[in-house]
Amino acid sequence: MIKNTRLFVGAVLSFTAIAALGRTASAMDQPYVWRNVKIVAGGFVPGIVFSPKQPGLAYARMDIGGVYRWDAADKHWTPLTDWAAQSSYNLMGGESVAPDPRDANKLYIAAGMYSDGKAAILRSSDQGKTFDIVYVPFSMGGNEDGRGVGERLDIDPNDTSILYFASRRDGLWSSHDSAKTWTKVAGFPISGGETAAGRQRWRVVGLSLVVFDPTGAAPGEPSKNIYVGVGHRADTTLYRSTDSGNTWEPVPGQPKGLVPIHAELDSDGMLYLAYGNGAGPNDVTAGAVYKFDTRNGTWTDITPEKGHFGYAGLSIDRQHRGTLAVTTIDRWDVVDTIFRTTDGGRTWKSAGAQSQRDWSASPYVTFGLPVPKFGWWTDALAIDPFDSNHVCYGTGATIWATDDFTNIDSGRPTHWSVWGEGIEETAVIDLISPPQEAHLVSALGDIGGFVHNDLAVSPPGGFLPNPQLSTTTSLDFAENNPAIIVRIGEGERGKSGGYSLDGGATWKPFTSQPRENSRGGCIAVSADGRTFIWAPQREAPVFSKDHGATWTPCKGLFENARPISDRVDPARFYAMDFASGKLYLSTDGGASFASHDAVEPGQGDNRLRALPGREGDLWLVHNGGLYHSTDGGGTFARLDAGDRFIAIGFGKPPPDKDYPALYTAGVINGVEGIFRSDDMGSSWVRISDQQHQYGAVNPVIGDPRIFGRVYIGTNGRGVLYGDPQR
Repeated sequence: MIKNTRLFVGAVLSFTAIAALGRTASAMDQPYVWRNVKIVAGGFVPGIVFSPKQPGLAYARMDIGGVYRWDAADKHWTPLTDWAAQSSYNLMGGESVAPDPRDANKLYIAAGMYSDGKAAILRSSDQGKTFDIVYVPFSMGGNEDGRGVGERLDIDPNDTSILYFASRRDGLWSSHDSAKTWTKVAGFPISGGETAAGRQRWRVVGLSLVVFDPTGAAPGEPSKNIYVGVGHRADTTLYRSTDSGNTWEPVPGQPKGLVPIHAELDSDGMLYLAYGNGAGPNDVTAGAVYKFDTRNGTWTDITPEKGHFGYAGLSIDRQHRGTLAVTTIDRWDVVDTIFRTTDGGRTWKSAGAQSQRDWSASPYVTFGLPVPKFGWWTDALAIDPFDSNHVCYGTGATIWATDDFTNIDSGRPTHWSVWGEGIEETAVIDLISPPQEAHLVSALGDIGGFVHNDLAVSPPGGFLPNPQLSTTTSLDFAENNPAIIVRIGEGERGKSGGYSLDGGATWKPFTSQPRENSRGGCIAVSADGRTFIWAPQREAPVFSKDHGATWTPCKGLFENARPISDRVDPARFYAMDFASGKLYLSTDGGASFASHDAVEPGQGDNRLRALPGREGDLWLVHNGGLYHSTDGGGTFARLDAGDRFIAIGFGKPPPDKDYPALYTAGVINGVEGIFRSDDMGSSWVRISDQQHQYGAVNPVIGDPRIFGRVYIGTNGRGVLYGDPQR
């Protein structure tokens, strides 16, 4: 059964007491102000759609970071799905977006990140300020292969209560009541099962797009002509109905061996399609651009340039018939570009050759090069329907936009700038907040990480250099000498880790590694900064006492351990084997470890943390519970204070107290959120609210210099920080 849930975004919430928790006290909501730590964009943007009704209104969908609305007055992208909590995190995947063509206030979002999770159609009548959530029986995969195709969700412009959705695994679906209920289109020849046979879950693309042709039907009547694309290679990849979806047939004469990634219908009845030999965003090695004349059934190959790449993004200039633009995809040898035509594809001009670019909003997008590439994974392309000069496209890291796109016609350069203000789409792996120098250092997927001296500015130096890691998997600093910071991750061969002696201002790579291909895993530094322990991915842990010049095996410590340092005693290190419940302890600077039973065996990604300023004070998240030890892990007591804990972090103590504030994410007494405790976990206050949930949250840490400030890492909404509302 399809479930309908009314969910309000942007509503004024009252902060009231919730049920009693813990040993003696109760948890209450405390108002917090939440802001993003500014990086500006940072992830793949698979779709951008302008409202065809209201000038200056656009929507951008992310594969793991939800959906945003462009607010022209504020010149800012506003996130629309931050209300999604850990339990509804799958809705942060933007599979497709459809603004209503007649009512600019109405918006529909197909929300589902992975095909094995719950998916929904989000219905809004106020441009995404509030939503109805309609859970649907078909799966989605906003972060799976083919996530840039589309749009999969489309609205009949003749009767806007009718919507069609081209699903990955479950065939074609329709709604005739503005997405309140959905029915599988029985007459469509692909049910979905054959597209999934023998394929890995995330590689199933299924159907790729829906396009309504409103001609031949009066307003208020269902459109007779509907086109649906297929996103996997087959003899037939484009179907058409001429009787409002009752029957379907292959479109005669269509290209073979290619799949339609994007398609749009011009006002003169010409259907334009961008093709690849795969749905992307990777592994597209051939492609083409075609136009299909829906009036006489003729096909014309209008491909701008052939090569070892495909075509993906496509957008029609709604001010001029026969004018459109397309993007290449996976054109790795020459770099992707945008081609523009004003004569229906007879001639094309490239925007990439003479483009001038301003990346000051996101200095990191150069990725260490003198200037940023024009783009890659360029699935998303949109020409403003009210302004032919305003064009934007998405990449694997950001959105670029120009206001002089027609300069191409006269051979003049186009000027592009990062159009990502408000978008934060990084996947956060680790965070530290040292007691001096920069307030925050981050470890991120795909773009390494940053040192933030100013949380409101994308760092001018870009992401962490020397070595430049694509993904940083672990960070630590020396508690008693916090200018020393270490990091490891995924880098070039022989360059997977490094250290700083000045709080992250400059970095040096380790001059040796345990093995030639050692990478990733976890790293810890002793309280005095003299010992590093590195547990590389799928390797035995090692330690170094010379800043990574040499490495020695740690005796008695298991492979893939997550070692941590005591924050007072430089000789003590700890690691927890969560599967067995054993704690491993070193008292000789990591040279050797001994183990003992500490907690019951468990599973999952659990965390052990050592409290600053108190030797042997450990906190453990394990099997969803929260444990505390004051004797260096000799014994652990479980705090019966909540239902499920995900993370634990420490911040500056409350006024008139000397024990650090605790921060966690999880579920306490049935309430999801982010929480703070000022009394060693005896009681908790919820510091998030219904508007600010951010999907998957982990890690969570406090600031040692500012009481009440908490930093959270998300998987798709970047790094955020919260301060008590004043």
